[in-house]
Amino acid sequence: MAVQLDAGRIVDTIKLLKLRINDRFPDSGLEQVCQQFLDIARKSKKNAEWIARPNLAIRISSYAAILIAVIGIIWTISFVDFSIQDNTLVNIMTLLEALINDVVLLGAAIFFLVTIELRVKRKRALERLNELRVIAHVIDMHQLTKDPNVIGNSSMNTTHSPKRVLTQYELERYLDYCSELMSLISKVAILYAQSLPDEVIVHAVNEVEELTSGLSRKIYQKLMILDKAKG
Repeated sequence: MAVQLDAGRIVDTIKLLKLRINDRFPDSGLEQVCQQFLDIARKSKKNAEWIARPNLAIRISSYAAILIAVIGIIWTISFVDFSIQDNTLVNIMTLLEALINDVVLLGAAIFFLVTIELRVKRKRALERLNELRVIAHVIDMHQLTKDPNVIGNSSMNTTHSPKRVLTQYELERYLDYCSELMSLISKVAILYAQSLPDEVIVHAVNEVEELTSGLSRKIYQKLMILDKAKG
């Protein structure tokens, strides 16, 4: 059996992280963002489960439409007189052209109907993955002004400098939480690739992973500066 991520445990981990953020930074903007992310993760769990299940309504409707189309083509051909002696070369070529056009159109219709379920699921997955991209950028905005180089140096502030009230330890925990959130965003994204291993979805998931990894590196650099400051 293939190893898979457990969507329920991912949601539970996000829920626990929100409680940890609330313990340390109650009513903070980061806690509110984490709550939004938790809501998205819960929806993603349901969406991933829906995507993984076969959509019987779409499949039955598609197969019924294909069957009707095939029967229609066969029924039409049954009225054609294929006796060569009664047809000129021009008539035969015209008939063949019409038959080829019908077969091509039937093939295109079958392809459209067979892939309609995939396209519906792909559209929903891409919409949800875009939400994860947005929430990653929102989290990055929250850590953007958390500069470890100005801790305890209030003299460096200007009139429009952001308020920096966190201690070194608090800032370290804040950045750790942001890093954890980035990691969990990528885990939620993988749920979609796990449920629908489609090339387009896998590529979109990889983009989310690259985005969160890049933003996490920025956070890690700040944590390294804090770690050096301890020494």
